[in-house]
Amino acid sequence: MTDKAGTDAQTLGLKNDPDWWRGAVIYQIYPRSFQDTNADGVGDLKGIARRMDYIAELGADAIWISPFFRSPMKDFGYDVSDYNAVDPLFGALEDFDEMIAAAHARGVRVMIDLVISHTSDQHAWFKESRADRTNPKAEWYVWADAKPEGSPPNNWLSIFGGSAWEWDTARRQYYLHNFLISQPDLNFHNPEVQDAVLDAARFWLDRGVDGFRLDTVNFYFHDRQLRDNPPLPKGKSLTGVEDNNPYAFQDHVHDKTQPENLAFLERLRGLMDEYSSISSVGEIGADTDPPATTAAYTEDGKRIHMAYSFDLLTEEYSAAHIRDVVETFERSVGGGWPCWAFSNHDIRRVVTRWNKGKDPDRFAPMALALLLSLRGSACVYQGEELGLSEADVPFELLQDPFGKRFWPAYKGRDGCRTPMPWREGGLAAGFSDAAPWLPVPPEHAARAVGVQETDDGSVLAHARRFIAWRRGHDALRRGGIVFHDRPEPILAFSRTGTAPILCLFNLSSAAQKVDVSDFDGLSALDGHGFAASGGGARGSIALGGYGVWYGVYNKKD
Repeated sequence: MTDKAGTDAQTLGLKNDPDWWRGAVIYQIYPRSFQDTNADGVGDLKGIARRMDYIAELGADAIWISPFFRSPMKDFGYDVSDYNAVDPLFGALEDFDEMIAAAHARGVRVMIDLVISHTSDQHAWFKESRADRTNPKAEWYVWADAKPEGSPPNNWLSIFGGSAWEWDTARRQYYLHNFLISQPDLNFHNPEVQDAVLDAARFWLDRGVDGFRLDTVNFYFHDRQLRDNPPLPKGKSLTGVEDNNPYAFQDHVHDKTQPENLAFLERLRGLMDEYSSISSVGEIGADTDPPATTAAYTEDGKRIHMAYSFDLLTEEYSAAHIRDVVETFERSVGGGWPCWAFSNHDIRRVVTRWNKGKDPDRFAPMALALLLSLRGSACVYQGEELGLSEADVPFELLQDPFGKRFWPAYKGRDGCRTPMPWREGGLAAGFSDAAPWLPVPPEHAARAVGVQETDDGSVLAHARRFIAWRRGHDALRRGGIVFHDRPEPILAFSRTGTAPILCLFNLSSAAQKVDVSDFDGLSALDGHGFAASGGGARGSIALGGYGVWYGVYNKKD
């Protein structure tokens, strides 16, 4: 196997563990909102490098950086106009190289967002493609003739509202866009397109990245026949799509999640396997059967390494729901590996979504411990370790085109994208010396890193202790998982291995008593930072509100 990623990571041994991603803690950074170093109100790559000690001290195994490629920023970087360039807003290629060196020097791997289902309409490929129907890139995007009366080719809809088809006067055809009109979809049925996006991935692998987060990984291919989508059957739902969006009315069997995607993912895996210790996590969005899609996409050793869906990024919050999601995955995926997230840059923060913002100092540590105790890897979104709630951004300050389109029933994604608070005072809570691109709410400034670092009982202190403690328990990182029947609001499961660990979570703010009489030789594990509770064989465990308890027990043959 050839490693083309440079020698810095080799020296530190980062390239010598091909399975590093199993059970890893992946810290997601939204670069616009992490740290600004040039006083323009927008975060940058130098800011990420500046805060690398913080990331390492948190205990992250890797960071995932949302897009920083050259872009007109209509969708804040998810509309790429040049895959091989850093947008000047975030810095330069040299800044990326320095950032990745800073990460590797601290034992932190770097994964980047690869957005290849679509590009910006400002990309050179699209400008050439739309010029006429005979140019070399004419078939690089999804073009189709109008129906005889001039309407779009079919009934496909954009997630961001309206038809998924936009008329182009130069070609006198429609082009497909699953998202914004300015985000035309690439035509993956064209082998030249596949080669081009694989070349883009190679460019960053050669610069030393340790893997990719694959945006909308199930959107790459479309039905060649352009058949209409049928209505969504009763009883089915689309994960990650609000029910006030007409996109949720269709069963998207033809505009995404096509069988041809499997062969392309094998090509992508083949490229990644040319390099040492590379990993990938795919985002499976707006899917009616995420476990089945995940199983196909993560078939062991053949396609991507792991995937996550929006099943635990919904409003539904109960022990039964969490158990059902995880057990359904376990039944479906075979040798595949899960990746779980409770928050990200597209979804209301978990402190608000599941707990309505109440008592974040108790809820947030419990939620983080739960996320990191499930079998799989975990994506921790910036600010989760501080217990940040969803910000309320007024319409006049809103930046997100998605939110502007569906306001006020849906306020968009800006509430989870506000800047990271580093200190309590100042114009932007230490994020910038200028007015930030989104406001920092006072309640976030009060929970700033500088405030919490001096408080041994803070959410941040809990997060650091717990992640360090988890690192010493292999069952929590790579063991199996078995759930135990307990009444709401208790979630109980064991992480299996040589020494199985019983994990108990009280999902409510009220104290609960948990029967553990069916476990032999049960004894508490300590050192994770949560308050100890009484318990033992043939006894019970007393859990306070949002309480967490871990114990070992005798393994039965």
